[in-house]
Amino acid sequence: MEKVLIKVRRVAGNDDLPLPRYESDGSSGMDIRASLHETLVINPGDIRFVPTGLAVSIPPGYEAQIRPRSGLALRHGIGMVNSPGTVDSDYRGEIGVILVNWSSEPFTIRRGDRIAQMIISRVCRAELVEVENLDATSRGEGGFGHTGIS
Repeated sequence: MEKVLIKVRRVAGNDDLPLPRYESDGSSGMDIRASLHETLVINPGDIRFVPTGLAVSIPPGYEAQIRPRSGLALRHGIGMVNSPGTVDSDYRGEIGVILVNWSSEPFTIRRGDRIAQMIISRVCRAELVEVENLDATSRGEGGFGHTGIS
């Protein structure tokens, strides 16, 4: 399995929070935690920014994807508005997570709660070439459910 070195800086005042880590040998994502100084309640329908207390240095050719945690989604209706969030290789600021409460009950987040996961992925740069016509396929322009439900 390929490994890539990711430099991590804790934002001041976050030495007590664990660094992101893989929770099992087969995990694709590292759990990241809430860097809150006060308990945060996300009411139904609310969207809230949650800081993580972390900044990273992603090497060129890679990105960090910030994704929701499936357990929070299933058990509490908590997701991310911009899923996945992208941390570009030239961004050096604090990572933040934009959470939404899709449930009908308030949800409480405390300092150190695992709120999202971070996946490191390769990226490539595309070179766009403008053309008059695109190559034909059997699908053509069909989209947005054109193949039906079943």
